[in-house]
Amino acid sequence: MADHRRARRARARAGAGLALVAAVLAPSLLAGCATPKASGADVADIRHTLDARARAVLGGDESAYLAALDPGTAGLRAQELRYFRNLAEMPFASWEYRLGEVEEHGERAVAHAELRYRVDGYDSGPVTAPRTLELARRDGRWYVSADRAAEGAAEQLWHQGEVRAVRGERSLILGVGQDTARLKALARTADRSVPAVSDAWPSRWAERVVVLAPDSLESMGALLGAPAAGYRGIAAVTTGETGAAGDAPADRVIVNPSAYGVLGEFGKDVVITHETTHVATRAHTSPATPMWLSEGFADWVAYRDTGRTAPQTAPELSRAVRRGDLPPALPADDDFAFGGSPQTLSRAYEGGWLACELIADRWSEDHLTDFYRAVSQTSEPTTALETALADILSTTPHDFTALWREHLLKRLDH
Repeated sequence: MADHRRARRARARAGAGLALVAAVLAPSLLAGCATPKASGADVADIRHTLDARARAVLGGDESAYLAALDPGTAGLRAQELRYFRNLAEMPFASWEYRLGEVEEHGERAVAHAELRYRVDGYDSGPVTAPRTLELARRDGRWYVSADRAAEGAAEQLWHQGEVRAVRGERSLILGVGQDTARLKALARTADRSVPAVSDAWPSRWAERVVVLAPDSLESMGALLGAPAAGYRGIAAVTTGETGAAGDAPADRVIVNPSAYGVLGEFGKDVVITHETTHVATRAHTSPATPMWLSEGFADWVAYRDTGRTAPQTAPELSRAVRRGDLPPALPADDDFAFGGSPQTLSRAYEGGWLACELIADRWSEDHLTDFYRAVSQTSEPTTALETALADILSTTPHDFTALWREHLLKRLDH
């Protein structure tokens, strides 16, 4: 996904450069091309329409929801009615639109907004979803004529079909196209993951998890706003923002039904515990946290009490070490790219797990969790890892890498 975002930024920079050249060469041609902005009164009226739409969703008021739609847009009512009814089992605590730029074109307007919603009992802060809304003015009133994800933004689960909700003791499973038995089984797995994570991660967290279960790999990709092909062999991922202070309010574990479905119970437990660890540690994960640490720690928690041997847990890296191919350095962030070589990806995860195991074994489990938090809390991101290694483990990147390579030989070369 990082590569996808970088591509979008590159295109934006190229577009800005072309606009600058055109302005220099032919300013008179551009004088009348500025996008017209809506007046203050129109913005207030559009906000009123969106507020009414939000109240209708929260109140389950189908008539009020339909009343905000443009009666002159063919097919809109049937589509929006289907989306509204897909929401019936969604336990929303809040739903609102934060209105951004509004472009007016006579009796039409385009509003760029941020949908913000919270799931009752699970989200301490809102999920944010950029939306582009088209509106039409009739008899002095603005109506919604289209509502879609902003360019590059993720789709929402209820746009994929009727959402079915299953509540576990510590989890909420939201599925589309899944039978109830499968969702209940997923809830039991998620419920087991929460105490396992809490036992390994002493910092405060919500101790509950929301899992989305779409009906296909393609639907999973749409929920992530990314090409599905990159996640073909990935059983689940966790969404959320890093670097925010305090709680991570709205993480979601998203399951790939094809890859997750072929796993046995042990594999499913490992996958969901791994992803739940990301939920728990999100508030202490920053852009300075290397992937080997965030992914390795999640694997360390997931395998912590399973009794699996190192070669069983790290088969790809074990084969490499036995044939003399000892990695010269800890896995780089690029090694964790989903679209790359499966062997490279497996070795990266396994190398991160063994690095975290090394810290827990040589120092202690408390040192491992202290080290994880310290990396994200360092004020200078470029030296965060080096500082945390010195402050918490009294070592250097060079010496830690040497210890890690020795640990690989000890654990895998047999």
